[in-house]
Amino acid sequence: MHIIKRELRAHLKSLMIWSGVMIVLIFLMMSEFAAYYNNPEMADILESMPESMLKAFSMENANLTTVSGYVSLVSFYFYLILGVFSVLLGSSIISKEERDKTSEFFLTLPISREKVIFSKLVAAIINCMILLIVTGGTVIAAVLKYEPNKEFYKFFGLMLIAIFIIQMIFLSIGMFLSSILKRYKSSGKVSASILFGLYIFSIISALNEKLDFLKYVSPFKYFEANKLLNTSEFELKYLLLSFGIITICIIGTFMIYPKRDLRL
Repeated sequence: MHIIKRELRAHLKSLMIWSGVMIVLIFLMMSEFAAYYNNPEMADILESMPESMLKAFSMENANLTTVSGYVSLVSFYFYLILGVFSVLLGSSIISKEERDKTSEFFLTLPISREKVIFSKLVAAIINCMILLIVTGGTVIAAVLKYEPNKEFYKFFGLMLIAIFIIQMIFLSIGMFLSSILKRYKSSGKVSASILFGLYIFSIISALNEKLDFLKYVSPFKYFEANKLLNTSEFELKYLLLSFGIITICIIGTFMIYPKRDLRL
């Protein structure tokens, strides 16, 4: 419990900054929605766009004039930003002991490295959940004046679950990479590069049918908000794939990090 509290305090400032950025971004996006709300002319904007572009950003059949349609349209900001937060958190929460020269302190504690990793994982999950709650609460507060219906809340609830799964995928990837990379300074860069690479894969897979297999590589294609809006359910294969990635990365972290030589 002491380590969890320590990690929560250590990342409090970062969490507040990310939360502030999300709050400002959401209200800016929703202020723009005021021009689209119940405006049939705005619906023609998407129809005039190339089909390939609509597919690339999961915008096909999206309706800018409704709350649900607009939120599904801008959802990629939530997936991407919260994904970046999670992968950087997963990377830093493991590597920062070497960066801050506190590895020796942890080695002197009467606890195993496995317990240290578990405590750090719990603290990281709490941070991810707090940012997700801030994001979800801000969106709901911003759309209240448009009187969203029950269908919106059902869709938005599913989308938040999807975002949380994406967060856990990238959190586990960040922790795993940080445990296997010998240079702690490179773990954050490598983790972020992989995330943006996977995001590019999600766009490429939609542009070229021959590269459609890339949708299984990129977590950003697993739970697209537009599909959740239309089907109101998750695809089992993507759920299994997500939990598989998370499980492998977490188990890998617990197996590799305890055997790693730490820089004191």
